[in-house]
Amino acid sequence: MARSRRSAKYLDIHPEDPRPRLIAQAVAALEEGGLIAYPTDSCYALGRRLGDADGLERIRRIRQVGKDHHFTLVCADFAQLGQYVLVSNPTFRLVKNATPGPYTFILPATREVPRKMAHPKKHTVGVRIPDHRVAHALVEALGEPILSSTPLLARAGGPALGGLGGAGPAGRAGRRDHRLRRGGDRADHCRGPHRVRARDRP
Repeated sequence: MARSRRSAKYLDIHPEDPRPRLIAQAVAALEEGGLIAYPTDSCYALGRRLGDADGLERIRRIRQVGKDHHFTLVCADFAQLGQYVLVSNPTFRLVKNATPGPYTFILPATREVPRKMAHPKKHTVGVRIPDHRVAHALVEALGEPILSSTPLLARAGGPALGGLGGAGPAGRAGRRDHRLRRGGDRADHCRGPHRVRARDRP
């Protein structure tokens, strides 16, 4: 069931058996330059298409973050993740063991990542493979990662990481620019009815 309110549309999607028709409507909103709020296994996320430069700035305005904000690419699988970040052997084992799950990895970006999206100094980006059927269905139907960030406002003096979840334990794998965040403290946001909100371009 979809309900419209002004320029926003709400799609009630079953968390265990998401209907392809509803997933297709959310993906269509992304393809038309819209912004969606969708559930993951740690918290809700704001999502736009990867190559949408206007969407990138829109999320920055909503989140009230600067150019050093780490966005997250929500990927369908490990093969897709490997197209957008450089993964060393030690990191490969860590990522493989922790995915799918509520973890965001900060890794060196490949040339497939638009320059405006990667960290301006470190040239890194967040990547994640969520263990959530709605999120997975959205990414698979879109055919590319969803440019994402937590909807929580940045706190003054806090980290600029945009991983999907709250502050959790951090880990390292080999190099210093490989970071891991867990979003477990916001998991309750995704329990109960799962709703995707799609908003058209302003």
